[in-house]
Amino acid sequence: MKRKDIVPTTKERVMRENDFIVSKTDLTGRIIYGNEIFIEFSGYEEQELLGSQHNIIRHPDMPRAVFKLLWDYLAEDKEIFAYVKNMSKDGGFYWVFTHVAPLIDKNKQKVGYTSVRRMPNPKAIPIVADVYRAMLDAERNAGSKHAMEASGAVLANVLKDKGVTYEELINVLQSL
Repeated sequence: MKRKDIVPTTKERVMRENDFIVSKTDLTGRIIYGNEIFIEFSGYEEQELLGSQHNIIRHPDMPRAVFKLLWDYLAEDKEIFAYVKNMSKDGGFYWVFTHVAPLIDKNKQKVGYTSVRRMPNPKAIPIVADVYRAMLDAERNAGSKHAMEASGAVLANVLKDKGVTYEELINVLQSL
């Protein structure tokens, strides 16, 4: 089954408080490691995940600009925290609070990325979902050529209206 053949459903899986989903990718985003919790929530077998692009679990409700922001941070060798809605193999979904950081080898060379995901603050999800919905609407209305720019502008306006940086917003949402 290919990711494009998966139909999103309304079946939600909620992370347990002590769960940590861990995955590692190479520099191009191909999965090189996934722990048992990652395998459980994704619904894929380990051999299906290894070598696949990490976007195999990308939910269509996720705006592209969120991933652009993530890759921009990583390109600058900075870590990033984000709320992400993932899609499992059966079309179900699960929200995570993720920390993504460059993976550095013993020679101080960036060799990939590591992501540790945990249960998000449930109070933050409706707020994040509303922002992501507005970003997706902007993407659709702008058309594919300008989607990323339009979606990013929505996020920039949210930050400006609240008078916070992206990092400050994430910290506030996680502490609600």
